[in-house]
Amino acid sequence: MGCKVDRLTDRYELTPPRSEDDSIHAYLQRRWTGVDGREPEGYKSLTQWFNKRLLARIYETHGRDTVAAHLDTEYELITGDDTVDRDELAADLTTDGLEIDELAGELISWSTMRHHLKGCLDAEKEVPSASTDWEQNTVSRAKQQTAAKAQSVLSSLTSKDRLPDADRAEVDVQVKLGCPDCSVRVPFEDAVERGYVCETHFEERTESVTDRLRTKLSALTVPVPVVEAAQTLLLEDPYLFEAALAGV
Repeated sequence: MGCKVDRLTDRYELTPPRSEDDSIHAYLQRRWTGVDGREPEGYKSLTQWFNKRLLARIYETHGRDTVAAHLDTEYELITGDDTVDRDELAADLTTDGLEIDELAGELISWSTMRHHLKGCLDAEKEVPSASTDWEQNTVSRAKQQTAAKAQSVLSSLTSKDRLPDADRAEVDVQVKLGCPDCSVRVPFEDAVERGYVCETHFEERTESVTDRLRTKLSALTVPVPVVEAAQTLLLEDPYLFEAALAGV
């Protein structure tokens, strides 16, 4: 049957903005993995993109305005906590035959996007490695120094007969990282190797240059297809595109 992303894509016949992509799934995977030398994107930005594309499609079928600026504002109200403005939008949506809570229920979460990419599509993203290992080396030296000091303390305790044979004990110093959102704790080395502390609550790096471009584009009062066409044409050189938008 597929996941929620599959079902929504089929139900609303969602298509990718680029003809080079065979499907919206290939488009999402390409953006997530960062192929063609582009910076890879995170679950959050891809989730927002998918939800807004879905919302635009639903609006189109009900004859509602899909201008990017309006769509972004209404998306934030649908998913946000601003009760007063949300109630006003809910009343407005009903005039087009839409229920705000039903719309919210159709939207996906970042964890759903994560499951779709890694579970349904079996996509993998290479974790970028640093040019040097000074960070790991620093932690390793700190562990060695701590172990040496602990061994010295144990020798002293043994000589004072406070902890007999303590100087024969093996000292094992570990550095563990804890997830800020749950009880998961993993060794520092494991977290560095796989690129995250807790897989469930892992979120990608902050928004990339292309994310900032999309934010700027969303503020322009033009239809969504025009925004996507502009992104497609100029995404090859995002810095040049950003410079061009600075004058808009």
